[in-house]
Amino acid sequence: MTAIQLWWIAALVLISAEILLPGFFLLWFGIAAAGVAILLLLMPELGLLSQVLVFAVLAFVSCLGYWRLARKSLQTPAAPTLNRRAEQLIGQHYVLDSAIENGRGKARVGDSLWLVEGPDLPAGARVAVIGVDGATLRVRAVGEAD
Repeated sequence: MTAIQLWWIAALVLISAEILLPGFFLLWFGIAAAGVAILLLLMPELGLLSQVLVFAVLAFVSCLGYWRLARKSLQTPAAPTLNRRAEQLIGQHYVLDSAIENGRGKARVGDSLWLVEGPDLPAGARVAVIGVDGATLRVRAVGEAD
């Protein structure tokens, strides 16, 4: 078996292992092994020590590239309030189901009732959510212009 074949097999095994195992690490070593195999197509006289050094450099560069470029975009959540339902309601307008008396009342949000805090308002008044305190929505009255 030639060195080129061994590097292609190593690349295939590493990339396959990435598919089967959790994480996102072996892919970069597989890409480095494929890089060495491609380099051997261009320079078949490359010695074993040089092949291993090229593999190490390519593995390091590919891992570093992942950490610097791809990882930042993967860590930024697409929807930062995805699992925080109450925070998704900030800025929305709703109708009070029960009057706000002594600072507390209830508003209909979809098919459920939410506890609200704000200035005293009658039932049926329109309110805007301005903040959240746990599962309680802080609201203000909405005027005609809002």
